[in-house]
Amino acid sequence: MRDVLVLNGPNLGRLGTREPDVYGATTFKDLVLICETAGRELGLAVEVRQTDDEAEMVRWIHGAADSRTPVILNPAAFTHYSYALRDALAQRTAPLIEVHISNPAAREEFRHTSVVAAVANGTIAGFGVQSYVLALRAIAEM
Repeated sequence: MRDVLVLNGPNLGRLGTREPDVYGATTFKDLVLICETAGRELGLAVEVRQTDDEAEMVRWIHGAADSRTPVILNPAAFTHYSYALRDALAQRTAPLIEVHISNPAAREEFRHTSVVAAVANGTIAGFGVQSYVLALRAIAEM
């Protein structure tokens, strides 16, 4: 099985209670199960992580680059301002897909810019937690 990291940024550990009108009722625990199940069906060994700490996220990205592990990343708020994360992602050695539960382009103007999109293979957004499943399918086919 091919290893894949599914990394999640700030506040995503609060899924299910955080703005359910935007992010839905699925909890982070549910998201982990959805990703692991979809991964198994696709022949992928999925590990799902979440952090509110930018430095920890950068360390995880460095580790993925060193081990040539594909990454599915929901950078959350880091999307819009974290040049440290963007620079770490630019060092990637395997596929990288940016995901978002909501569609940032349909939300507040400050959410319209992603500093990480230019270093990703692609972005999947606006399909709720199914964005992650679509990204896993893309990784499996790459």
